[in-house]
Amino acid sequence: MAKILVVDDSNVMRKKLASIFEEAGHSVVAEAKNGMEAFRAYARYSPDLVTMDITMPVMNGIEAVKKIVPNYPEAKIVMISSVGQKDMVMTALKLGAKHFIVKPFTVEQAKTIIDKVLAMGSNESALIEES
Repeated sequence: MAKILVVDDSNVMRKKLASIFEEAGHSVVAEAKNGMEAFRAYARYSPDLVTMDITMPVMNGIEAVKKIVPNYPEAKIVMISSVGQKDMVMTALKLGAKHFIVKPFTVEQAKTIIDKVLAMGSNESALIEES
């Protein structure tokens, strides 16, 4: 069972992801509405995995990856993106995110990617098998 931090400015999306992960036997230890909250929650809870939306107020997902990864190099971050955000996803992956999920996604797609990232070593990346 992994400890997961869910970061998204949409309450509906946070609840959807939390439900998927809890159904898969994981524990959602915290939720955040923006990148700044995500950084604080990461420091507090040391999650095994973070799902990170890209477009959020206060601090977006790219800036949050820039802040989390240098301070916590073991961080396993999965970006949650919309269809037209490929360049931003690539930037996040280059900055240390491990994988990505494109909205809309199925429960099975989310579970498969999360399981894959949880199985990775901290220096591995899924860069880019699904372009």
